[in-house]
Amino acid sequence: MNLPFAWEEAAWVDALQHIKVIAKAFNEGGVDLKGAAKVATVVRSAHDTDWTAAAAAYRQHKQRVSDRTWRQKYTPVFEAALKALGSKNAPTNGVDLCDAALKRWEPGTRQRQIMRQSLSGFLRFCVQRRSFKSCWLPPAAVDGEYVNEKRIGYPLTDAQVLRLVDAVPDTAAGHRWRFALQLLAVYGLRPEDLRHLVTRNNGTELWSTYQKSKGGRKGARTAERRLYPLLVHDVDGAVDWNLQQRVHLKEELPPLGQPGKAGEALGTFLKRQPTWQSIAAEAAAEGQELVPYSFRHRYSATGHARGLQPKQMADAMGHSLEVHMGNYARFMTRDLASAFEAVNGQACLTHSGDAGQAVAVGG
Repeated sequence: MNLPFAWEEAAWVDALQHIKVIAKAFNEGGVDLKGAAKVATVVRSAHDTDWTAAAAAYRQHKQRVSDRTWRQKYTPVFEAALKALGSKNAPTNGVDLCDAALKRWEPGTRQRQIMRQSLSGFLRFCVQRRSFKSCWLPPAAVDGEYVNEKRIGYPLTDAQVLRLVDAVPDTAAGHRWRFALQLLAVYGLRPEDLRHLVTRNNGTELWSTYQKSKGGRKGARTAERRLYPLLVHDVDGAVDWNLQQRVHLKEELPPLGQPGKAGEALGTFLKRQPTWQSIAAEAAAEGQELVPYSFRHRYSATGHARGLQPKQMADAMGHSLEVHMGNYARFMTRDLASAFEAVNGQACLTHSGDAGQAVAVGG
């Protein structure tokens, strides 16, 4: 009995799957080896092009992926792939399918990388679990494609925060946005936190009830957290904007769009502000990027500069210590030069004292 595959290494996956089906049919009885081979051919043919069923099976396979993540990180590229497969010049292998499905995302972007990972995982599933031909495997490596390096988020200084706040237009809408910017800077908020601010214990505590989804863990969310201020300082010392009291009194915040879109609303407002554009140029000159999260970066940088420990900062910012160390550890050694200067200065004083003592004893 001959198997319907070319005698080459690339066909081993198809051949193995075909042999497994033959073995199953033969072991279940009722057919001889030749009959089992015919059954395998029918099964293989039925599975080869059923992309819709394969996509549904893959969704069941990825049970830990939330519905929201599935819609954002899988559905777009799957729809693009199915559209390509239904076109006049449909791809006939995984490499060409990836190229066709990923056209809408610019090479080098993080979004394209995410879509490629999602489609590649699906294609491997189709070959390994759905008996698709091995020609549908995705490319093992992508020549000439790279992912842009993640730019470093710029931590706003207190002076820059004050410039931004002072430059907000003196209008009803401007007052609401000024309030939002002050809250973001002083409490290190995520933009989405602005929707979820409440006071407790008769207004003596400020809390965020926002529970952010934890990546990679279906259904897992961060806990509500109490907020602690790191006041902005000017030349005269701390500036107290009475933010907690203003939240308690229900002062109005700006419209933030649909849930999950607060960052976009904030970014749209900021990009229209000349002062924001000026500070963005200052950040770019240092090889960093000014982003809506720069208020949050300011909070972390300030907290570490004022002596707070990593676990304290992680708890205050509402994420794990692991996440904090991965994203904000750079602020722990931001003033490394001064620290070494202080140590070296102390060493010089000690050395001078020892030398003086030696001279006195010797005399």
